[in-house]
Amino acid sequence: MPTETFEFQVEARQLLQLMIHSVYSNKDVFLRELVSNASDALDKLRLEKLWDDSLDVDVSDLHIEIDIDKDTRTLTVRDNGVGMSYDEVGRLIGTIANSGTAQFLQELREAKDAAGEEGLIGQFGVGFYSGFMVADEVTLVTRRAGERQGTRWTSRGEGTYTLETVDDAPQGTSVMLHLKPADPENQLHDYTSPWKIREIIKRYSDFITWPVRMMPEGSAAADESDEAPRPETLNSMKALWARSRDEVSDDEYHELYKHIGHDWRDPLETIRLQAEGTFEYQALLFLPAHAPHDLFTRDFRRGVQLYVKRVFIMDDCEALLPPYLRFVKGVVDAADLSLNVSREILQQDRHIEMMRRRLTKKVLSTVKDMMTKDPDRYATFWREFGAVLKEGLVTDSENRDAILAVASFASTRHETEPTTLKSYVERMKDGQDDIYYLAGESRQSIENSPHMEAFRDRGIEVLLLTDPVDEVWADAVGEYEGRKLRSVAKGHIDLDAEAEETTQEEREKQTEEYAGLLGWMKEQLDEDIKEVRLSSRLTVSPACVVSDAHDLTPALENMYRAMGQEVPRAKRILELNPDHGLVKGLNQAYREREDRTELAETAELLHGLAVLAEGGQPKAPARFVKLMAQRLESAL
Repeated sequence: MPTETFEFQVEARQLLQLMIHSVYSNKDVFLRELVSNASDALDKLRLEKLWDDSLDVDVSDLHIEIDIDKDTRTLTVRDNGVGMSYDEVGRLIGTIANSGTAQFLQELREAKDAAGEEGLIGQFGVGFYSGFMVADEVTLVTRRAGERQGTRWTSRGEGTYTLETVDDAPQGTSVMLHLKPADPENQLHDYTSPWKIREIIKRYSDFITWPVRMMPEGSAAADESDEAPRPETLNSMKALWARSRDEVSDDEYHELYKHIGHDWRDPLETIRLQAEGTFEYQALLFLPAHAPHDLFTRDFRRGVQLYVKRVFIMDDCEALLPPYLRFVKGVVDAADLSLNVSREILQQDRHIEMMRRRLTKKVLSTVKDMMTKDPDRYATFWREFGAVLKEGLVTDSENRDAILAVASFASTRHETEPTTLKSYVERMKDGQDDIYYLAGESRQSIENSPHMEAFRDRGIEVLLLTDPVDEVWADAVGEYEGRKLRSVAKGHIDLDAEAEETTQEEREKQTEEYAGLLGWMKEQLDEDIKEVRLSSRLTVSPACVVSDAHDLTPALENMYRAMGQEVPRAKRILELNPDHGLVKGLNQAYREREDRTELAETAELLHGLAVLAEGGQPKAPARFVKLMAQRLESAL
């Protein structure tokens, strides 16, 4: 097949230009990425050989080679892994349609510091292209395991690349970089220097499972002697999770996390676990210091790496941790699983279920220890991952108490310091039986809600819940240590009875005084509300709308509809403040006037104002605005 020339995609050209023009301050990461890609290719070949015994490949000496030629200024990273076919090269290397390129470019432009830039390559799966940071030309030669013909890909990163078939390509992949001249001022080091290569491999790839080899300097001269030169292995290949804690430094743990987590920051916490007995396994887990940008997207890759006796089995093993711990990264190495285990088998395996339960409890207990011993780090963890951890309150009843024990919430007690449910209960006022909360889009909107007025006046603490999952878990959990969780925007709440500020006779007298108005307003607003009643939760606002005790709130209705579930729209309750001048005037006008046309419009406006006050929207906004404008005009 003759050599063919192709053009890069527009976004790929933009990416290459950014790389070529030294966007990254730390160019050493190119070697980390190429070695990581080579290691993945070796993992895949080992796995394919396990799946397919008929595959005619030698897996007895899987390794990565680094060759340096100072005369031609080339650096080659070579592996004898799975390799690629001609079509795969064109699809995976010639284009980057599946690499999230557009988002990568956006994140790259927004990166504020060198460390941020350093992590973006690995995060978006475009590591191969990092070679153009240090090379004028890149040549890739590869042959797929089991195939006879290889492929050569060449590009100078100027908008085009060439593809051709080759007959003498060894199995695996080699990437040859024609290096640019060294430029220390621009952090472009001399990558033909063996000490520099050793430094990079030690820093980034010491824990790679496979040996990374390089011929020592002066090996050509040694060829003249009787003893052939032996390559030097640059990495230790020691599985960190299999070594005792005093043998491993924090920096080594952090580098492992950065490799498997595609993150550039150190982890917030490192968790070690070793189980012995009838079923043995080792785990090394990490809690990240910040939430990934796609944590709440459907395509987020969750799970930890699964090994069996240090043999890589699969990435992103979802069966080992529940979805609400999807941010946890790490490695689990089991001793007694089958090497050809599949994702479907894992879901049914009782050993995996045992590991899942143990790992889940270990993560939650670690968070609890952090909460007690290091409040600052706990605060960082909860700020980044509290919203996703609370999903477990809905989906994991077995660990619900453990999750509640490490959960914290904003409350009216303090502007910045959150509280636990345990602390809330300890501070409850005499005679208070329930734990009160209110959910909303932000703390400010909740604090300004009319539902909060009576609670604020009486100094009753209310939890301020602003995450989308909050209403769902609060409804699912229901109570804490025998205390009911009650939304201040649902049901009938009689704070006057608790405070003993209003006698029963006075309340009955008020109800009788407003009975006519309440019944008439119910008739006028029958399409939108199920009841009109007097409120004990309002002190400043004239009215508010609340949901019945067992009805879904509008926010929950919208959430379920967004998930594709059809739920009936529940009518709500309109509560009036009998001490407000507007409500008093409305009641007096209702008694005195026979023509109540304008009063009906006033009732409609009052209901619309109550909906607006809680962040909703009137049913007919244009009519609401028209009526309001007319009233304002007549008042002038």
